[in-house]
Amino acid sequence: MTDTSRAARAERRLLLVHAHPDDESIGNGATMARYAAEGVGVTLVTCTLGEEGEVIGDDHAHRVAEREDSLGPHRITELAEAMRRLGVLDHRFLGGPGRWRDSGMMGVASNARPDVFWQADLDEAAAELVAVVREVRPQVLVTYDPNGGYGHPDHIQAHRVAMRGAELAADAGFQPELGPAHAIAKVYWNVVPRSVVEAGFAALRAAGQDAPFPGVASLDDVPGVVDDAEVTAVVDGTAYADAKTAAMRAHATQIAVEEPFFALSNELGQPLPAVEYYRLVRGKPGPVDADTGWEADLFAGVDTASGRASASPAGAGA
Repeated sequence: MTDTSRAARAERRLLLVHAHPDDESIGNGATMARYAAEGVGVTLVTCTLGEEGEVIGDDHAHRVAEREDSLGPHRITELAEAMRRLGVLDHRFLGGPGRWRDSGMMGVASNARPDVFWQADLDEAAAELVAVVREVRPQVLVTYDPNGGYGHPDHIQAHRVAMRGAELAADAGFQPELGPAHAIAKVYWNVVPRSVVEAGFAALRAAGQDAPFPGVASLDDVPGVVDDAEVTAVVDGTAYADAKTAAMRAHATQIAVEEPFFALSNELGQPLPAVEYYRLVRGKPGPVDADTGWEADLFAGVDTASGRASASPAGAGA
């Protein structure tokens, strides 16, 4: 059950913007579980119901868009269970459930439907996020890079909406009826260091016939892979690996989990990490770990009383 007031009252507040149910658990599940357990106000905004998703197995095959088109409502229940597993109490859909429909993969016919997220007016969608930002007043925002991690239209649009929403939320002249202006101190994009992915794939290939999936994914199948030098922060969620795994299993129509790996509907195995990585693109970086050179806390350097980043700049920027 969503508890918006608790998230807004917490001293530290984290907002995540994702395209579909399941994206949050795959990319940020350990981060969300760790911060929720530490008393951080964690708010998730999901932009669509994921109606165009492919389904794993036969149990829910009737729900796909080409048949009953009932997958979206079912994925609402999967998301609610995933958030329960992560301990996240504040999760919402941008503009309300079903306000914008899943656009499908890039280049398919559904991209052109007038009701899909890809066709949403940017400022109209961003205004829905502004209302959330001004209510919750997060110090930290997490979303995708400009390519949405891997080129999916809804991921690209989620990036645009998140970045535009953060900009407009800080503008006191923009729709003041949505609440007092609020500037987010730090904005991060989801990334995965190339070395980490390569090591995970090497472990999966080494399993040989004991590997849990028919094939092994490639770097191109993993959203947000970057050179290690582009990483600026790491969140060690090892203590919350079980919570992340349980959240991913809750998205049963989309994800098959065989620890320490998982696969999507393509049945290609990928590593299932409990350590998650980020790139700071707005705001001032905080203290870094002496060994890695990365921040070990997304709130590093943030004055939670004022919401402003208090550390000196060191090359962050979009």
